[in-house]
Amino acid sequence: MYIEIDDKSGFCFGVVRAIGEAEKALAGSGTVYSLGDIVHNRIEVQRLEQQGLQTVTHADMEQLAGCRLFIRAHGEPPATYAAARRLGIGVIDATCPVVARLQERVKRAHEAMRPIGGQVVILGKRGHAEVVGLTGQVDDPTVVVESEADLAQIDFTRPVYFLSQTTQSIALFQRLGDVILHRATDPAAVRIDDTICRQVSGREEHLAQFAGRFDVVIFVCGRKSSNGKVLFEVCRHANPCTYTVEEPAELRPEWFGEATSVGICGATSTPKWLMQQVAEAVGGLSER
Repeated sequence: MYIEIDDKSGFCFGVVRAIGEAEKALAGSGTVYSLGDIVHNRIEVQRLEQQGLQTVTHADMEQLAGCRLFIRAHGEPPATYAAARRLGIGVIDATCPVVARLQERVKRAHEAMRPIGGQVVILGKRGHAEVVGLTGQVDDPTVVVESEADLAQIDFTRPVYFLSQTTQSIALFQRLGDVILHRATDPAAVRIDDTICRQVSGREEHLAQFAGRFDVVIFVCGRKSSNGKVLFEVCRHANPCTYTVEEPAELRPEWFGEATSVGICGATSTPKWLMQQVAEAVGGLSER
């Protein structure tokens, strides 16, 4: 059986940077506390936990005075930094530069909409760490939409400033933008600002082509990965024989049947070493 690992899959720049910062901090003395999973991949989180990283929540911050708190690539709202200063917590800020720039754009969007009674709308997954950080940049309400049905939250008689979480689908963003323009009382009062990370979005077309080359595709990603859900659907659309696993133990022999070629790919939160392990496990199944 021919097995190929996609050379463009795996950690994006922001995640590589965050993992590097975490490993550097862990090489020093003491424990580092990560505010939420450092990456949406359970296996990678477990690897870093073995080095001394502990995952905590916002509710745990009151007990972390004098400790080091790691801000992951997804970023945080200003309130988190203020709480850390108040509690005497040292902050290691690994916010992805792309996300940090988007946070500034969200603030400017609100500044533009405030005097004209407009609304800031973000395409993103509700409750996702990045989206929580974005909506928390200002006290003004921000409309978060996940699908066309959610556009019902928008008052189309008022101006609209439409942005996106960095890891969303370009096709979905463009489709919803077109609907907003069509439904707006004054389309000239609609501003569409494509803030999707191109290092992430560029993988959609590539993965569609990659998935179409194999009999079977194994997509490796964590259950919590928003980006993983999007890219998995891209692969499955291109190749119905696409399956997702979080680790090698989840592979099923019946997926492969008479397959002679298997492609291994993953999300921006999937480490290369994990895709390699999955490839080796697929090879082991083919030898049985």
